Order: sequence, then C-alpha cells, then structure tokens
Amino acid sequence: MIEVKTVYFDKPGEVNTDDTLRIARKRAEELGIKTILVASTRGEAAVKAVEALKGFRVICVSHSMGFNEPGVQRFTEESRKKVEAKGGIILTTTHAFAGVSRMMRNKFHTYTIGDIIAVALRVFGQGMKVVCEITMMAADSGLVSIDEDVIVIAGTGRGCDTAVVLKPVYTQEFSELRIKELLCKPRF
Repeated sequence: MIEVKTVYFDKPGEVNTDDTLRIARKRAEELGIKTILVASTRGEAAVKAVEALKGFRVICVSHSMGFNEPGVQRFTEESRKKVEAKGGIILTTTHAFAGVSRMMRNKFHTYTIGDIIAVALRVFGQGMKVVCEITMMAADSGLVSIDEDVIVIAGTGRGCDTAVVLKPVYTQEFSELRIKELLCKPRF
C-alpha cells in the first residue's frame, strides 16, 4: 500500500497552473518519471510547462489544424518557437475521442461512442477527459512508450488544473488505459 497526496483546487482554470506544474514535477522526481505531457491549445501553458519542467522530456499536445476555424492553428507561432527553443516537443494531431465522431455530431446531430466516452470522463472534470485523450494521441504518434508511466497535465478552459500518473495505451487499446494516481484536480 502507498499513500499519495491528492490536491483539490477550490476553482478550476489557469489560476492553478503554477501549482499543477509544481505538483507534477515533484511527483515525477519521486517516481523517476522522465516524460510529462501537457495539453495546450494556444501555447501559453506549453511555454510555462517547458520552463517549470526543465530536465524532463516535455511533450505539448495541441489542437489539430482547423479545430475551431478552417485553416487556423490556435497554437501560436510565437509559443511554438519558445517551446521548441527550450527543448519541448509539440504534437498537433486529431483528438482521439473526436475526429470522425465530431463530423457525425455536427452533420447528423447524433452522438457516437467517442462522444459518449468524453462525456463520461468529464464527470471527473474536463482535465480528466483531456489527460486520457492526449496520452493516446501521443502513444499513437510514437512519442510515448506504452511501457513507461508518464505524468499528464491538462486543464479546464485555459491553463492547467489536473495532473495524473498513468500508463499510456494506443487509442485502439483504450480499455487498457490506467490512471494510476490522481495528483490534482478541481474540486468543483
């Protein structure tokens, strides 16, 4: 048996970013975890993460091209340059729970299994859905090993407020994904 402290934030959002990064760093050091994934839409959280998590392999996962508007990438070029200059890796790819599911929802006004899984995970908070999703995206892209635990950070809206330790899996093995430790999340 092990005891691990879980931090519950009073409110969600970017106000918790610095604490979330500090908590993740501390636990990564304790467990000897070398890779930390961070969700980042525009790049601000990614820039903070590569600075706060110096010495770790930081993979920043962003929205796919055209996610909100055709031809637009929301991760800014300025943020991209800062992240890459500090050794961070940026993964831009289709959301594991969305992709074709989003087309079905938008075009036919119906929900598919990816939507249902996303809604179920959001019961634990937006960040919990995102940590699962970006981990599979990184595994599918070959950026994380399915044989090593990682720490994954996400948030509600902007910034970071959720961090977990988990065992990555490929999207087609979603049922085998295991959240091993909940480090922090909003209490709601």
